[in-house]
Amino acid sequence: MTPPRVVLDTNVLLQILGARSPYHFLFRAFLDGAFTLCVSTEILLEYEEILGRLASRTAADLFLKVLAYSPNVIHGTPYFQFRLVTRDPDDNKFTDCAIVTQADCLVTDDSHFREAADCPFPRINVMSLDAFADLIRSAPGQEPPPSLHGGN
Repeated sequence: MTPPRVVLDTNVLLQILGARSPYHFLFRAFLDGAFTLCVSTEILLEYEEILGRLASRTAADLFLKVLAYSPNVIHGTPYFQFRLVTRDPDDNKFTDCAIVTQADCLVTDDSHFREAADCPFPRINVMSLDAFADLIRSAPGQEPPPSLHGGN
């Protein structure tokens, strides 16, 4: 079974990178090859900018190096802008990447992406972070992480 191809919205990325986040197991799952991360140059630039501002320049550089050397990263170059998200046009970098890389899903909790999810063509599977966490958690060979709600 091939790992799913996934585009991560920046807010989702921030949640999975936090060592104390209940979603950090998703970063470990990525490192273990449980899913393939799809990116474009525009997405990488946004990751770098936001991580550099909210974490540190060093954290941003290290993360980008992980992506540069990871075998489960697909770099796509959109040559066409589909403009599926009108409420926040900057978010189109994620939908365009999902289309060009033939991603299985775009993971976000941002309501702006509802427009893209409702568009009949090109079809993009927009998935919440919780739904994606459930998907990865249920994949064969994945250890169940601690409960997202703090229970045992």
